Amino acid sequence: MRFDAGWFSSARRCESPHFNRRPFGEISLLVIHNISLPAGCFGLPYIDQLFQGCLDTEADESFADLAGLQVSAHFLIRRDGECVQYVSCEDRAWHAGVSRYSERENCNDFSIGIELEGTDTEPYTAAQYQQLTELTRALLAQYPALTAQRIVGHCDIAPMRKTDPGPSFDWERYLTALG
Repeated sequence: MRFDAGWFSSARRCESPHFNRRPFGEISLLVIHNISLPAGCFGLPYIDQLFQGCLDTEADESFADLAGLQVSAHFLIRRDGECVQYVSCEDRAWHAGVSRYSERENCNDFSIGIELEGTDTEPYTAAQYQQLTELTRALLAQYPALTAQRIVGHCDIAPMRKTDPGPSFDWERYLTALG
């Protein structure tokens, strides 16, 4: 079994308090994001800390705006391909913010959020694409309302606010690998 109560068996579990119940139980959209803390720095513990609500905002001057922020994603794929899960797929993670997809607002209600450790401009790693493909295939198999046509970037659901996963994300490579 790949999932147990919405937890992916291949992921390191790092639970976040920043989630709540989905209002309709629907899972029909996959949103690809990117994140790095501090910006452009990789392999540090700060993303886990942010999603767990215990980030020391004095650890870096760029963290000042993150004080009190309650945010999470379902998954993070690190540069080395490690998959981390913060919120059960059955629950609503707080990753999309103000968002809209196909005339529906509040994408957190019906989406799964995957963060890639990276930036809009730095190429993602082969290990990340491999893990993202494996995770996506498992999600598509587990949640029938998810399809390859319902995979979007954060930029697509919050176009005036967000740019991730950015021009460095190779959509063709990813979607072709899904088959």
